Amino acid sequence: MKSFRKELWLETTSRRELINITPDVQEALAESGVIEGLVLCNAMHITASVFINDDESGLHHDYEVWLEKLAPEKPYSQYRHNGFEDNADAHLKRTVMGREVVVAVTNGKLDFGPWEQIFYGEFDGKRRKRVLIKIIGE
Repeated sequence: MKSFRKELWLETTSRRELINITPDVQEALAESGVIEGLVLCNAMHITASVFINDDESGLHHDYEVWLEKLAPEKPYSQYRHNGFEDNADAHLKRTVMGREVVVAVTNGKLDFGPWEQIFYGEFDGKRRKRVLIKIIGE
């Protein structure tokens, strides 16, 4: 069995952003040489997420609105966590959106359903963060 590890580094220009990382994961899969196996992608920061969904701008807007209703960024004083930092909402948003995804690899390709793509969700951005891509298989 092969094991392959790669880090994907990202830096957003805004506090919250969704980035389609599917091409990066596909590139890592090609580098790995794995034909049958599994790909794990996980955010290595507690205010970011990796999830699977449709790459559709209306849906991305809906995520922003929905998450902001669930855990509004302001007022910062509403959260006990906020003191040294002002990112309690980002921690909560990450919990809702999840930490990682696992995708099957079949015949050297990500085995997706229709419209599925892998996204990095940033909820406390404007600094470098990373996603771990771990691939195992044969």
